[in-house]
This record gives sequence, C-alpha cells and structure tokens, in this order.
Amino acid sequence: KTQNTRRTKERTNGTRRKAFVCSFIWQTILALGRQTLSWRVNFNLGRLRKEQGNRERRKSEAKMTTMSSHLSAMVETAKTLPRNSRSIPFLRRPQHLTGRFAGDVGFDPLGLASSPEQLLYYREAEVKHSRLAMLAAAGWPVSELLDRSIAREIDADLGMDLTSTLDANDRVPSLLNGGMDHVSPVFWGACLGLSAAIDLKGVTNSRYSDGGGGGEYVPGDYGWDPLGLYPSDEDGRARMQLAEIKHGRLSMVAVVAFAAQEFVSKVGVVDETPMFFRPLL
Repeated sequence: KTQNTRRTKERTNGTRRKAFVCSFIWQTILALGRQTLSWRVNFNLGRLRKEQGNRERRKSEAKMTTMSSHLSAMVETAKTLPRNSRSIPFLRRPQHLTGRFAGDVGFDPLGLASSPEQLLYYREAEVKHSRLAMLAAAGWPVSELLDRSIAREIDADLGMDLTSTLDANDRVPSLLNGGMDHVSPVFWGACLGLSAAIDLKGVTNSRYSDGGGGGEYVPGDYGWDPLGLYPSDEDGRARMQLAEIKHGRLSMVAVVAFAAQEFVSKVGVVDETPMFFRPLL
C-alpha cells in the first residue's frame, strides 16, 4: 500500500513537472511570438512613417519650387507692369493682379484679392457665377417667351396637368418677383446636387492640380469640351478665356438688370422691350 502511494505521488509529480515544462515552453513561444510581432509592427510603422515623411518632403519641395517660380515670375512681371490700374488710372494697381488671368485690368478697389490664394478663390467664384449668369441671361427671356406654350403642349400631348410658372404679367419666378414656390422641388434638388458636384470638382482641381505634372492650374478648367471648341494654341486659349469672362461679366450685369427692371415696372422684360426679343421668336 505504501509502495502504491509512493508510485502514485511520483506519477503525479511527474505529470506536474511535464505540465510545468510544457507551460513554460508555451509561454516562451508566446512571448517570442509577441516580441516578433511587435518588432514587425514597429518595423512596418517605421517604414510607413519614413515613406510618408519622404512624400511630404517631396510635396513640400515641389510646392516651394512652384512658389519660388511664381515669385520669380511675379518679380519679373512687376518690372514691366504699370504702377497704376488700367481700369481706374488714378489708383495704384493691386499687388496680385499681374495680368495672369484673362480679363485682368487691375480692378480691385476693395482689395479682396489680398493674396495669391485669395485671387485663385475669387477667380474660381467669378468663372462659376459668369457661366451661371450666361445660362440665366439666355433662359430668363426664353422662359418668358415659351413657358406657357410649352406647358400647353405638354398638357395636350401627355396630360400631365402642368401649369405655367409665369405670373399674370408674364414675369418669371425670382426672389423679387416671387413665385419661387411654384417651381418643383425635384428641380431644386437636381440643381443643388449638380451644384455640389461641380463645386466639389472645382475644389479638387484647385487642391491637387498644382502644376506638378499637368501645367499650371486655370480656375474653372474642368477639362469638359465635348465639341472640341477649346483651341490647342496658347493665343487661341487666351482669346477664348477672355471672351468667356467678358460675356460672363456682361451676363451678370444683365441678370441683375432683368430682376430690377421687372421688380420696378411689374412687367416682364420681353413685354417691356419687345424689340430685342419678339422679332427673334
């Protein structure tokens, strides 16, 4: 009985020693694995930080090179630019209006373009508003001429029960004329979505098109020319850009004049000035 007890204790102690040795080996393997994994993670993180630092450094060097070239060009250009504004000869020419963009005649009496970045921002806004105003300057009188007839034709052919958005005096809906609530919410939603997409595209272009490989960024250039009207030579492009900005500025003035005229006279521009529109349609 004593021998059996001793043998049982020896087997138990042997089993405990084996379990302890196995546990020790397993803990050692886990520690080595964790240490190896930690070393690999730290190595990869260090490599990623190094690559990111190299990218940031290259980007910073490219930006500094671009800024240096722009500064040199501005210095060289400033030597030949007039001291006074071309648009207002008795005022000094604004510092950042160097004729870089088409239609630049040195007109900034409020000093809004206080830096090259602000100049790009306001130029982008001007081009967007110019294009929208050109559409509005054409769409405003055309809608007053054709809105009622189009609504009647659609009602007769499709039976959609559409009503004209013009008021009793043939004026289109506007902030001053009223009637904005007569326009379908679907139309406003489509306009909002399209405007957001265009604005996002403009922000992306201005942020990432820094002249690193595709040339200097031109505000308002979305690369959209399905008819191939944009010339390939520099002189032709400058002429097209100048024509666009001139027509856009004139259209902005025209749309404001349309709104003010209809608000004061209570008559649509087509009816008040038929000599400009009735002979055409």
